[in-house]
Amino acid sequence: MMKFNRILLKLSGESLMGAQKYGIDVTRVESYARQIKEIAEMGIQIGIVIGGGNIFRGLSGTNKGFDRVKGDSMGMLATVINSLALSSALDNENCRNKVLTAIRMEPIGEFYSKAKAIEYLENGYVTIFSAGTGNPYFTTDAMLKGTRVDGIYTADPEKDPTATKFEKITYDEIYNKGLKVMDLTATTMCKENHLPIVVFNMDVEGNLKKLMEGQQIGTIVY
Repeated sequence: MMKFNRILLKLSGESLMGAQKYGIDVTRVESYARQIKEIAEMGIQIGIVIGGGNIFRGLSGTNKGFDRVKGDSMGMLATVINSLALSSALDNENCRNKVLTAIRMEPIGEFYSKAKAIEYLENGYVTIFSAGTGNPYFTTDAMLKGTRVDGIYTADPEKDPTATKFEKITYDEIYNKGLKVMDLTATTMCKENHLPIVVFNMDVEGNLKKLMEGQQIGTIVY
């Protein structure tokens, strides 16, 4: 039995790099497109938010001397590039999709509106939300977070082999333990709206479908 009818999936920009140090790994994007098509065919409405860290991250740019607002604008444009890459991969899988942008930039994508987004979701289109909120000082973190690791750990498991995994963790514990899971603003918004987050490994094909079927995958934040 499916656990969800509609999801918002966050894909980090870094996850699109695959084994590369920057940019977009076509094989990785194709894998994501196959997984997304698989659950779209189950009748699940899918909204997708993609980060831009594989191309440019606004906050890190600020640390290197970029103006914060211009740096965040560059990061938002990076998410548009990634969104178009995923859209193209979905096209190749014959999976209907739409790219909506928070900043007006037709014909690259359609300008976002809530009514339009809901209409596309209800009509079976995978709907990709790009350019973040269209405003600086906000990140693109969301509710189902597909990453390169299989959940939340006490430390970065790619750097600390002694790190242990949480099966479940509260928003307050994330804050109190200083875990770098999500932007604090995004964490607070999810907490205030009682929206659980599942952090899981999107790089393992089949994980997204297992999650939709209600299997215990990754870490639940509540």
